[in-house]
Amino acid sequence: MSQPMIALPATDPTPIVTRFAPSPTGLLHVGNVRTALVCWLAARASGGRFLLRLDDTDTERGSAEFAAAIEQDLLWLGLGWDGFSRQSDRTGRYQAALDRLKQSGRLYPCYETAEELELKRKSLLARGLPPLYDRAALALTDADRARLEAEGHRPHWRFRMADGPVEWQDKVRGRVHFEGRDISDPVLVREDGRALYHIGSVVDDAEMGITLVVRGEDHVANTAMHIQLAEALGAVPPSYAHTSLIADAEGHGLSKRLGSLSLRSLRGEGIEPMAVASLLAKLGTSDPIEPRLSLDQLAAEFDFAKFSRTTPRFDPAELQRLNSRILHETPYAAVRDRLAALGLGAVDEAAWAVLRPNLQRLDDAAGWWRVVTGPVGPVVADAALLEAAAAVLPPEPWGDATWGEWTAAVRDRTGIKGKPLFLTLRLALTGLDHGPELRGLLPLIGRERVAARLAGRAA
Repeated sequence: MSQPMIALPATDPTPIVTRFAPSPTGLLHVGNVRTALVCWLAARASGGRFLLRLDDTDTERGSAEFAAAIEQDLLWLGLGWDGFSRQSDRTGRYQAALDRLKQSGRLYPCYETAEELELKRKSLLARGLPPLYDRAALALTDADRARLEAEGHRPHWRFRMADGPVEWQDKVRGRVHFEGRDISDPVLVREDGRALYHIGSVVDDAEMGITLVVRGEDHVANTAMHIQLAEALGAVPPSYAHTSLIADAEGHGLSKRLGSLSLRSLRGEGIEPMAVASLLAKLGTSDPIEPRLSLDQLAAEFDFAKFSRTTPRFDPAELQRLNSRILHETPYAAVRDRLAALGLGAVDEAAWAVLRPNLQRLDDAAGWWRVVTGPVGPVVADAALLEAAAAVLPPEPWGDATWGEWTAAVRDRTGIKGKPLFLTLRLALTGLDHGPELRGLLPLIGRERVAARLAGRAA
């Protein structure tokens, strides 16, 4: 009698052990990043563990560059892992599991070609029947199989589903029920001998002690099969959470629109990692989407009970708004090194407080700092007003009160007030009709540059 691979508790333990298992065949996009984030938050909220496992057995499409990019993108987002593995290092474990399934009669060889299977599928559909594999290969004798292989046919191997019910209590969908007889026997091994995703996923989840699997709702039927596969190997399946798939702002699926929504592209556009996390953590939940400055905040608010089965929409405009709001709340200590990397080492805490309310992206700070340091070509909308303003320009040192005191003096001298006064001064001092509050900007610009700009000179 074969020994069980592992025996996990029948109910989810606390803390949770979960994993993110991407295939390194492309860049991470917002759909699979959301899965990684939900896994990470679930683990952290329970004081558990988050594992990164690269499903790198697809040597035709996978690459070391994509694998490295996945790790870099997760770290940029702040999703560090507590354990790391590659499925390419564990193929021996999968073969051992496949051998056990063969010995127990749950894995059987099939010899139909892809064309023959397609004809069977179309025939069933034409008769209004579900396209289930007919298990014709089970009727083959040893002599039949020997003849087929002598003719050059190489078998693919299918897992035989048991006919009974398959049920689980999904953390998002609630009670889920399938009948094994309604699920086509899945292929676990291709004709070339390569084991497919299913066997590696189930074996790794069991042997690594995974207690929760988070995946998209398009994998629900796969989960029913994975549960039977785990049980056939003597393992107790983990708990499952199937989240709704993300749509775009118009409600369309993202599958053909992912090129511009990779994490790498968002990073290149100057999106802050916490803007991505703040949006993806709340999509499809009852919580409002608000900026959060740390993943710890999101973990403290995390609860699967808040997830809905409705299709959430990913709106890049909403991400941009979150990005701005996060920058407006970000403390100086969190950006000091990044500002220095942008050549803005002279921007201190006081300057950051003035500049940040006007930032859409962090590198916008460079443009506003040029307004401070110049040279700025002033816009002279009212030369007489600027001459009067220069005449009452107070001596330094300047502080927060200087702007109010100076404009009051200009108003008293000229009788001009409100927008005509403030806009004329802004155009002269910054060359723009918008920007940071002049109360904070004025001391940064300094009296010498202010005087020159009031006189119409670039400074």
